[in-house]
Amino acid sequence: MEKEVLEHGLNHNRRRFLTKLGMGIGGAALGTLLIPEFFSGKDLEEAVVSGLPHFAPRAKRIIYLFQNGAPSQLDLFDYKPKLNEMQGQDLPESIRQGQRLTGMTANQAKFPLAGTVFKFNQYGAHRAWISDLLPYTARIADDLCIVKSLYTEAINHDPALTFFQTGAQVGNRPSMGAWLSYGLGSENKNLPAFCVLLSKGKGNGQGVYSKLWTNGFLDSVHQGVQFSNGENPVLYLNDPDGMDKTERRKMLDHLSELNNESYGVVGDPEIKAKVQQYEMAYRMQTAVPEVTDLSKEPESIIKLYGPDCLVPGTYAANCLLARKLSENGVRFVQLYHQGWDSHGNLPNELAGQCKDTDQASAALVTDLKQRGMLDETLVIWGGEFGRTNYCQGALSKDNYGRDHHPRCFTMWMAGGGVKPGVYGETDEFGYNIISDPVHVHDFHATALHLMGLDHERLVYKHLGRRYRLTDVAGKIVTGLMA
Repeated sequence: MEKEVLEHGLNHNRRRFLTKLGMGIGGAALGTLLIPEFFSGKDLEEAVVSGLPHFAPRAKRIIYLFQNGAPSQLDLFDYKPKLNEMQGQDLPESIRQGQRLTGMTANQAKFPLAGTVFKFNQYGAHRAWISDLLPYTARIADDLCIVKSLYTEAINHDPALTFFQTGAQVGNRPSMGAWLSYGLGSENKNLPAFCVLLSKGKGNGQGVYSKLWTNGFLDSVHQGVQFSNGENPVLYLNDPDGMDKTERRKMLDHLSELNNESYGVVGDPEIKAKVQQYEMAYRMQTAVPEVTDLSKEPESIIKLYGPDCLVPGTYAANCLLARKLSENGVRFVQLYHQGWDSHGNLPNELAGQCKDTDQASAALVTDLKQRGMLDETLVIWGGEFGRTNYCQGALSKDNYGRDHHPRCFTMWMAGGGVKPGVYGETDEFGYNIISDPVHVHDFHATALHLMGLDHERLVYKHLGRRYRLTDVAGKIVTGLMA
């Protein structure tokens, strides 16, 4: 293995020994034991797999509520009364500055500004502007770090989605969850470190696909495990017909022996990964039914998340399941909710999407907080880019659509060491960032930092090149941290 990766694992192993030995041994005396020569060969290999942070983390886990299709920041968080004042007037060229457009609006003769039909009010100690579409989110305003100055390079969904999930606009790169699994591992040996939950709203949807939660060139044990809303939450987990658990155990033992023999001849690390996956699936047979059983949740929790949380596959049910997975040691839970791509009929579609997600998103933050978990859980809410201040298609007093806008958009985070308040600012047209820009790579670097990982040290060599989630860029945004 490469020197950098081995050093990464070595540092992890040092911290594990420090934790096990506790405070009974003086730091100076203990430090003399933890020298590089203490570890060799197998210890270094296992150190990388076991995973501990580079430094003291502020968060232990992440729940990422990805709003697939790009919510309109101008109708939810980035209040711009100027757009209502100039309703129907053409976007000034001095604001657009020749910036590129998608093929869906590039041929429009004009770009009429579209104000929002929704009312805004200020909430919380930081007086954050929040739309009346999000009454539950408004109640947790004091817990939110609302970032209005995100920007990306991608202008279409597939590359933008891929960029946010993997740090690159092309495929075959490890996803954010896979990197965290590789760097930190799971806190529960009976559950994967990285789980994926899907839901779909009634709005215009963009598809999601497994490359968004892929392990890329990392070992396959780091790939996200997708949960379904069917009778079997994880497919192919149950024993085959006619085989009981004792026979399954014997089969896996024999299979492990054969795979280990094969590994001794071929040396392919994926053979080891395959054995690990078989064993994980065996342990999950007991863990998954318990963690996915929502019937024992008290009435107060059902009321908090809303009645939809008892309907498998809904956004509310997935938020509640995300909490259960997180409290059971899953390192990274990724939710995808489709339906935010409002090129037309935005007021109706957006209202429906917010009805699906507002209560459950706020409930998740509240639930984590009342359980004492929020300080150690980083919750992220947002899409792949923003939406334009001008109308796509016909503009009327009560209806409009918005095209893709990568230049500036809004996300929010809560818990996990972030600083509540509002960060960043856009111009009065909501078109350009005028202070504190946050690039996708900066977002990734900051999230990794909150998890105790140095984004420049979490590397993996593949085909002669050293890769990382932030590629060759990214800076930690200290203004987002408490």
